[in-house]
Amino acid sequence: MFNKANSKTILITGCSSGIGLCAAQTLKARGYDVFATARKAEDIARLQAMGLHGVTLDLDDSASIEAAVQTVLQQTDNRLDALFNNSGFAQPGAIEDLSRDVIRQQFETNVFGTIELTNRVIPIMREQGHGRIVFNSSLLGLVAMAYRGAYNASKFALEGFAQTLRQELHGSGIHVSLIEPGPIKSQFRDNARDKFLASIATRNSYHMPLYQAMNAAYRQNGHNAAFMREPQAVVKKLLRALESRFPKPHYYVTSATHMLVMLKRLLPHRVMDYVLRQIAKRA
Repeated sequence: MFNKANSKTILITGCSSGIGLCAAQTLKARGYDVFATARKAEDIARLQAMGLHGVTLDLDDSASIEAAVQTVLQQTDNRLDALFNNSGFAQPGAIEDLSRDVIRQQFETNVFGTIELTNRVIPIMREQGHGRIVFNSSLLGLVAMAYRGAYNASKFALEGFAQTLRQELHGSGIHVSLIEPGPIKSQFRDNARDKFLASIATRNSYHMPLYQAMNAAYRQNGHNAAFMREPQAVVKKLLRALESRFPKPHYYVTSATHMLVMLKRLLPHRVMDYVLRQIAKRA
């Protein structure tokens, strides 16, 4: 049971692996009372075996969101100090190859479910007079890269929601921050490749030769992508967002993010588009 005197409570989405799992383990070691979510029963059991509060959560399901929040509140005397919106996936493919259903699924998880969960916890934080809401966005919420249109758009949307919330929650004691990672070593890219193969890979696509080249490059390079960092790099910035007296609106992670944000400010659009096209073919 939660010890109100000694622990801060945090709800983290997407904890089955990668950034979410690293964040849950790190924060538990720092004394947080961590409620770590995942969709699959086997992942929940694994999280609980680590001493975490494993909570089932499917962001595509409103009933699951409500049940997860209620589970947390029942164990924390209706208190929640922080929310880390980490869960999400990437749907690759040229925009012209993406069906309406595929785009909708990208937004259901990355945007609609994430904002529904956030809206559910805001009244709790308002009543207690404090809270931290941190969104794990992406470099691709700052610059758009070819063949990642659905993911780009979902992260651009999340950026808009988060920045608006920061203004609307001013004076409430609730702070909103965005973390903007570049490439991070995790199952994220493997999952994205699976989504691509399952949903849009078609021999009729104009882009098929490039898809094949990108797929071959990925099989060869795996997690050796340029500028890739370990999940702990994101968690380091998460700690700042959670524990700084005056958290920043944005936290950039990886040299790729810093570099491309700087180039976006300096380069003409035509040159910047060329740079991004070259990166997209190799990433």
